[in-house]
Amino acid sequence: MITEMTRQMSFDDIQDKVKIRYIQILNRLDEPKTAKELAVELYDLGFIPSTERNYTAPRLTELSRMGMVKVIDKKKCTYTGKTVAVYERTQKGFEAINMNHIPRI
Repeated sequence: MITEMTRQMSFDDIQDKVKIRYIQILNRLDEPKTAKELAVELYDLGFIPSTERNYTAPRLTELSRMGMVKVIDKKKCTYTGKTVAVYERTQKGFEAINMNHIPRI
């Protein structure tokens, strides 16, 4: 019984952190950006512990599936030199942050 409760508490905590990350990403997409550019911005703001793109890329994929962001282009990353996707906030994403309505996954 206790392990089920602690497991649920951990799951709920993770879900809250994911929701916060969604909001942070959507707020920073005031102009088109890459996952790495978003990670650098969130790191500079003190929201994440490093500039690693793995803090933003999975959330961008999830937000894309929800229709809140979309890939609009590709470009050469200024940090890695690799060709990467450029994301833009959609109308649905804009409305979600303005209405403070980000669904749980």
